[in-house]
Formats: sequence, structure tokens, C-alpha cells
Amino acid sequence: MTPHSSTPSRHKTQVAIIGAGPSGLLLGQLLQRQGIDNIIVERKSGEYVLSRIRAGVLEQGMVDLLHEAGVAERMEAEGLPHSGVELAFDNRRVRVDLETLTGGKTVMVYGQTEVTRDLMEARDTSGGTTIYEADDVQPHDLETESPYITYEKDGERYRIDCDYVAGCDGFHGVSRRSIPEHRIKTFERVYPFGWLGLLADTPPVSEELIYARHERGFALCSMRSTHRSRYYLQVSLDEKVEDWSDERFWEELKRRLPQDTARDLVTGPALEKSIAPLRSFVVEPMQYGRLFLVGDAAHIVPPTGAKGLNLAASDVNTLYRLLCKVYQEGRTDLIERYSETCLRRIWKAERFSWWMTSMLHTFSDEDDFNTRMQQAELDYVSRSTAGLTTFAENYVGLPYESLE
Repeated sequence: MTPHSSTPSRHKTQVAIIGAGPSGLLLGQLLQRQGIDNIIVERKSGEYVLSRIRAGVLEQGMVDLLHEAGVAERMEAEGLPHSGVELAFDNRRVRVDLETLTGGKTVMVYGQTEVTRDLMEARDTSGGTTIYEADDVQPHDLETESPYITYEKDGERYRIDCDYVAGCDGFHGVSRRSIPEHRIKTFERVYPFGWLGLLADTPPVSEELIYARHERGFALCSMRSTHRSRYYLQVSLDEKVEDWSDERFWEELKRRLPQDTARDLVTGPALEKSIAPLRSFVVEPMQYGRLFLVGDAAHIVPPTGAKGLNLAASDVNTLYRLLCKVYQEGRTDLIERYSETCLRRIWKAERFSWWMTSMLHTFSDEDDFNTRMQQAELDYVSRSTAGLTTFAENYVGLPYESLE
């Protein structure tokens, strides 16, 4: 290995972005289109980033933001607009008409992998710099006017001087860990179960997503396209993927769905199976000096409400508009408003995801009273226009918060 040079190679940019997932790439693309220079640094390879199977339901606001970023062409051609979603319980299905209840808003089913791929291609086309497989990424001097990040690659040390740092590197990334513990407060709830997910090249059992509550546990019927399905089962945290054969998964899914839905289910070999734990997590504030936390670096939601990727897009929208104001109008006074602006929307999404999770899952320590409360909640929501409207406006996504 080449020995480290004593003086790192130096580069300069306006915004250094840590993390080349969809939030980092989307922020970079939006800034690039406004002439704001940025460099993205990612510790994994581009292939690894694309291999991560994640969310697939995009809120109206994120769809609009992808249009603004100039990366919506393939989404519009291949994505599946959904004007409704279904709740299944007591062996019946209730459709929530999102479009009618929200005055025309819908959601788009388009996989996070595809969003990431589109953003990567756009960045390549624009000539933006993305550094993959960067080791030991570290931000420095975040409370000064001259922050910088350092990293290693191929045995050499590098330094990027910048005006601002965007921490888009996820829950386990370095950005949040760079903030002194006494400067932030953490709010967290860990749920006593996980989701076992299966991806298969089979037609979806329904044209719209089905969220199912059953005494054996929650189930979700989702999709990535008209020929690729994504299904989830609530499982205990001590379950192991290798103990779940394809046959066992499909049989358990059928048990948790209404009988007519189970009869229509097309099964097939799994392309991928994995178990994800569920947690609610928020850190306050989301900024430290000139470091801004974005997406999973600052908050996690259980996937029940389809909010994880969408909340990251909301943060990107706020930071993007803030930086445009800074560079185009000299509005540095807005910098301190980033965290409070983001958190207003984040806590509402956390509430919705917590509510959905609490209403639709079974809890091992649940007593008969709580079970009756879940049943009453579902019965009310499904029979009340006000209840359905509340569900719909949260599901399609609340409006983005304004900085002013």
C-alpha cells in the first residue's frame, strides 16, 4: 500500500455531502441545477448502494421534487400512480380513496433502487463529483466558518474544504456521531417485532397496497411493478430468515389475509428475503454549526406509514431551498431555522407511523383492552369520512414546511 502523505490532497467546494444514497444524490442534483457546487463522498461502492432494497411508495411532494430535479422521466414512464390504498381486517377490505379525500393527491409506487439509479445517471451526465469507497470520512471544524471533511482512498488522504456539510449518511453514519452528545437529545421507541420481507417476480395480489391487521400479526401486500411483488409479515425479533422457507412464508401470508384475497395470491420463488427491526427515532436539533443532518441520520420511522424515504426528501427540500437563499440572496439568517422547520413535519410523520404501527400490529404483552382499542380505532377510521380523510392526507404526505 502506498504510504500516507503527510499533507492531504485538497479540494474545495461549496457544499460537501456525506452519503450517496437517494437523499445525498437528490440534494446534489438539485444544487447542481442551481449552480451550487457540491461534492458527494460515500464509504460504499455505487453497486452496493444500488443493491439495497428499500421503500417503494413516494409521496406527492417527493414526486414533485424529482420533477424539479429533472429526474422524473423514467418514473413517469414506469412508476405506478396509486389513487387509493386498502385496509384489511375482520376478513374484509376497506379502500381509502386518497385522491378524492385529498383533493387530487396520489402516491407513486416506484422503488428506491430505481430513484437512486436515476439520480446516479443524472449526476454522471451533469459531471458532478461523487467519490465512492471513501474510508475514514470525518467532518471537522463544524462550528467555524471554514468546515472541511477528510477521507482516505487507495491509501491516500484527501481534504475537502467547504462552506457547509450535509450529513446524508444514514442512521449508522459518521455525521450524527460528529456532534457532541451533550449538544443533542435523542427520542426513541424500539418495537418488539420486525418485518420479514419477501421480493418475488409474481403479479401483485391487488392493484393497490393492502395493510392487513390479523390476530396472528400484521401483513402488507405491496409491489415494485405490475410483475414484481413485495410482501411483509410481522415476526418476532428472535426469528431468523433461514427458518422461513418460501412455502412457509406464503402459507403464513395467506392466513393473515382475507379469504378472497388469499385465493388470488400468486406465489413464486423469493428473489430476496430479509428481516428488519422497527424503531421510531428522532434527534434534536438536526444541525450543529454548519453541519445539517438529513434523512435517516436524524430520524427513523417504522415503515408502516411509508414515510422513511419521503421524510428524507422533505429534509432535502428544506435544505436545498435554504442553501439557494444563502447563495442567491445572502440569507444566512435562515440557517438557524433548518432544524425547527424540518422537525415540525418530522414529528407529524412520526406520529402517523407510530399510530399505524400501533393500530395494525399485535403486541405480545397486549391485553384484551388494547385489542379492543385497536378494533375500535379501525372501525372508526374505516366508517368515518373524517377518519378516512385524516388517514389519506397523512398517507399522501403533508405539505412541505416553509422556511419563512
